[in-house]
Amino acid sequence: MTQNIYDTAEFFAGYSRLPRSVEGLAAAPEWPALQSMLPDMQRLRVADLGCGFGWFCRWAVEAGAASVQGLDVSENMLARARETTSDPAIGYARADLEKLTLAEGAFDLVYSSLTLHYIEDLRGLLEQVHRGLAPGGRFVFSVEHPMYTAPANPGWARDADGRLSWTVNRYADEGARTTDWLAQGVIKQHRTLASYANLLIETGFTLTRLEEWSASAADIAAHPDWAGADERPSFLLMAAHR
Repeated sequence: MTQNIYDTAEFFAGYSRLPRSVEGLAAAPEWPALQSMLPDMQRLRVADLGCGFGWFCRWAVEAGAASVQGLDVSENMLARARETTSDPAIGYARADLEKLTLAEGAFDLVYSSLTLHYIEDLRGLLEQVHRGLAPGGRFVFSVEHPMYTAPANPGWARDADGRLSWTVNRYADEGARTTDWLAQGVIKQHRTLASYANLLIETGFTLTRLEEWSASAADIAAHPDWAGADERPSFLLMAAHR
């Protein structure tokens, strides 16, 4: 099952105080770039994987989507989303994305923001996204950039001769990383940029756009609290179609 860290009290309280949780999409620095990857929303059937508080679901309907299905493993997130949503075109449901089944051709757009780096069986999920999209349907998502997910879990390790040394995971070493972000023991799945691209291709998608978001000098000037976000990419954004 997908790790449900969002339903722990400490993590949820910290997450609820983040600017993007309080102010929505406008406070997400990568949103303008991600929004530019989206198709015209008019009359689209949309699924949001890891919908959180429902910010994108509400935006999609306001932008013209015919219907939006928000899916999340966290009851806390879904409860907040339902409290702040009144449009009947939006529905929310609890779903474990590790075991997700989508009806064939049910959606024109599948969207996901900062969720897929929690998924262990990403290939299986991408196969379901491909199945759930109508021919020509779009898939747009963001994840933490692999340069951020790579370096976690430093520690002592012994080599073949029993010598103890301090090791740090290399970028190429894919797999689970345990980090302390808002709470202890948050598990994220590190994959290289190539793996994200190749998994899309191998599951039948055509990759149409890729961006490695980092803050510009203008961004830092406008948002001094983003200092340091120009040193390396923070987010990987990808768009593909079926």
